[in-house]
Amino acid sequence: MKTDWTALSVFILFFLLVTVIGFVAARWRRPDNAEHLDEWGLGGRSFGTVISWFLLGGDLYTAYTFIAVPALIYGVGAQGFYAVPYTIIAWPLVFLFLPRLWSVARSKGYVTLADFARGRYGSKSVAVAVALTGILATMPYIALQLVGIQAVLDTLHVGGGSSFGKDLPLLIAFAVLAAYTYSSGLRAPALIAFVKDTLVYVVVLVAIIYIPIRLGGYGHIFHDAATAMARTNPATGKPRGSMIPGPQAQWSYATLALGSAMALFMYPHSATGVMAAKNRLTVRRNLAVMPAYSLMLGLLSLLGFMAISAGVGKGVKGYNSQLAIPQLFQQMFPSWFAGVAFAAIGIGALVPAAIMSIAAANLFTRNIYKDLLKPDATPAQETKVAKLVSLVVKLGALGFVLGIDKQFSINLQLLGGIWILQTFPAIVGGLFTRWFHRWALLAGWAAGMSYGTWKAYGVAAAGKPGSHFGGSAANIPVIGQIGYIGVTALALNLAVAVVLTLVLKAVKSPEGVDETVTADYTADVEDETPISGDPEHGPEVIAPVTT
Repeated sequence: MKTDWTALSVFILFFLLVTVIGFVAARWRRPDNAEHLDEWGLGGRSFGTVISWFLLGGDLYTAYTFIAVPALIYGVGAQGFYAVPYTIIAWPLVFLFLPRLWSVARSKGYVTLADFARGRYGSKSVAVAVALTGILATMPYIALQLVGIQAVLDTLHVGGGSSFGKDLPLLIAFAVLAAYTYSSGLRAPALIAFVKDTLVYVVVLVAIIYIPIRLGGYGHIFHDAATAMARTNPATGKPRGSMIPGPQAQWSYATLALGSAMALFMYPHSATGVMAAKNRLTVRRNLAVMPAYSLMLGLLSLLGFMAISAGVGKGVKGYNSQLAIPQLFQQMFPSWFAGVAFAAIGIGALVPAAIMSIAAANLFTRNIYKDLLKPDATPAQETKVAKLVSLVVKLGALGFVLGIDKQFSINLQLLGGIWILQTFPAIVGGLFTRWFHRWALLAGWAAGMSYGTWKAYGVAAAGKPGSHFGGSAANIPVIGQIGYIGVTALALNLAVAVVLTLVLKAVKSPEGVDETVTADYTADVEDETPISGDPEHGPEVIAPVTT
């Protein structure tokens, strides 16, 4: 097929726009001392309700939303809709603990979740475990964003015939992302998120109205999807999928939804978006209105069925389902609006990729470089290291893109979810209780990580015997049902942590010093007084007023 120059031109126009915004963001709300991790990595902890809402939306609704979920529904049907109840479960769950996380992070100057783990349990080992897990889990998630950009570029037929020529546009987009992230830090994705979310809502609203009209209505779309799902998949010898999860798939559906909801704000980038808020009320307001994005996700999911009805990929052997939605837009929309839709996907991948790389860099800098390698590091040195590590993390994500089967790119996100869930006991448990023993948490984490990685490694991609990391579901011991590996690993993690805590408390093993106090978990800006006398550290360090 020939390149659609109109669509490509519109896509490039928006890409250039957000690139300019990304570099200009370095001067937006520029502080007197920008060489401080609070400024580069958390935007000065100054974002209000509107900015935080766009930032969190840009943070959480990614290429996973636009590419991976509809592609899974295109491929297997109703099983892919687990993403809708998972976001519904997530918001009331995180409303319970995220305001507490913001308060204690603000009171103690924590930049990462691992900072909190170190302070709460008095253990650098637990902090390093949380930090390494966060970095590891973030890489496949960034890789998913790169897959989304690559799907758009492939649909636009950008790149030469050689392997390098085909990947060159992706490498250019990667380089631009790396450059403005390095320069502007969290301020860049915060500003670009305004453009990203506006484009996404426009495209979704047009798509759910315009495309069904062209395809003969939703009744016709669902009929076509049901017919397609009933056909035999040559790779597996079974029906392609189903419109309703069958008895054998219900445990998988439920555990995927529950595990994903629990993992959502364990990711470093999610916590970064929360910690950047200027006060506790901003966090609570955003969590109250975030379900609006869940509605958008439900509507976006239907694009998978629309692609089936439109005949996208029909008859193409070994068709890559990640191309289904970009090709649906190309087929259904006028060229100029297809370009707008491609820009929404591309920018929708760039924004979270930037936040993710910043969050992973914060983890390395604060909890590995500063805690273990250079305890006397200055704020300027921390910031420099964080900028460099943000580049390394993106390179690691490229490795995931090259090394893992991308037929269902959602596996990249679910693989990260298996790992990041293992930090749940230390973080969420620690926000409400100091009961767990630090060594028990570490042992539970090791057990969950080992089991989860081992089981995920043993899952082959459909139709590719002998491959690895091809899925995220496996048999649940004792129950005997297929379920999300992350939840099974978390259950093992908790069992080990509980049993060992009882044993270690019985033998009176030292539990470490908790540097937090009860008032830290409900503190707000109004409760703080500045601590003076350290101009080198840029922004004033704040502490709660306690009585």
